[in-house]
Amino acid sequence: MLDEEPERRRRQWIHPIVAQRYRKGQFHSLYKDLRQDPFKFRSYCRMSVEAFDNLLSLLHPHLTFMDTCMRRSISAEQRLIVTLRFLATGNSFASLHFEFLLGISTISGIVCHTCKVIWQHLREAVMPTPKAEDWLRIAEGFYQSAQFPNCIGALDGKHICVKKPPHSGSRYFNYKQYFSVVLMALADSNYRFVIVDIGAYGSSSDSRIFSASRMGDRLRDNQLALPEPRRLPGSAGPPAPFVIVADKGFALSPHMMRPFPRRDLDDRKRIFNYRLTRARRYVECTFGILSTRWRVFLSSIQMNPDNATLVIQACVLLHNFTRINDASSDADIDQNITSSVIFDQSRTGRPGTAGLAVRDVYADYFCSPEGALPWQMEAIRGRR
Repeated sequence: MLDEEPERRRRQWIHPIVAQRYRKGQFHSLYKDLRQDPFKFRSYCRMSVEAFDNLLSLLHPHLTFMDTCMRRSISAEQRLIVTLRFLATGNSFASLHFEFLLGISTISGIVCHTCKVIWQHLREAVMPTPKAEDWLRIAEGFYQSAQFPNCIGALDGKHICVKKPPHSGSRYFNYKQYFSVVLMALADSNYRFVIVDIGAYGSSSDSRIFSASRMGDRLRDNQLALPEPRRLPGSAGPPAPFVIVADKGFALSPHMMRPFPRRDLDDRKRIFNYRLTRARRYVECTFGILSTRWRVFLSSIQMNPDNATLVIQACVLLHNFTRINDASSDADIDQNITSSVIFDQSRTGRPGTAGLAVRDVYADYFCSPEGALPWQMEAIRGRR
């Protein structure tokens, strides 16, 4: 019988470089100085000092661990800083290892755990389940900013690039020729996320993802607590339902408006498409602001889909958190965001007659004296 191999012993309890964390690590050598310079702190953490302190106070009990006789625990402040730095830069864990002098596996665990804590304990504060009064407030915002009445949100999907999961075949391979998971989001006119669905396969179309999502199920089953239909402003016609605006990749329904097909467009249809696009651009701009602030989205997320979903969830909530608590710092970002209309070429099936009737109500209203905009005819003529 062969002798058992002797157990391998660790040569070092902690690497000499990592042992210098408290003297040379980026958190211990830079954090206090950054707090004295609000501009540099915002550039480093993507939020103001006040917003950071507010966020830390909400999450501190869930990011605090006990010291042991073997080693000191990593503080809640450092855990949050490491996570924000990863989300703000998209740097690899190996790169962060040399910046913060923490182990690579330690940084990986910190980021995943902190993102999970953010999703669990920040969601109700910055992205609660909408109620009827919330939908009315959102609709008023769209009417004031985009002149689209009874609009409760702009819907679209964003492909988030991830590394190919092993043994996944082509499920995550999208029509843009890279591997991704999908962030399906409903946004309001303040560039905030209202409802999100995260983690669908990149190979799926927007319409299929929405239909299979909890958001789509609740909309079909009338469980979103939508207000009762009401007349469009200044109109004496029948009450119109509250609607979501989307591109042609989604199926038309009484609560989902999409553009008229490009063929056989008359002025009435062109005006409707123009007015719908003015409202729908808000979700495109929201995605743009999200990616500009949290630059982890500008490159492939080198994590498995489950952990990548945690990262996306955290970024969505942090986006809303900064829009609420740090709105003034978004001014420069907002000015650099331009909306782009990218149509999904997937087939969505024949629209139902109820959806067609609702779209006609809005199209007629936008051409009426009560609903027309002074510049809309000039706008559509310039697009021909």
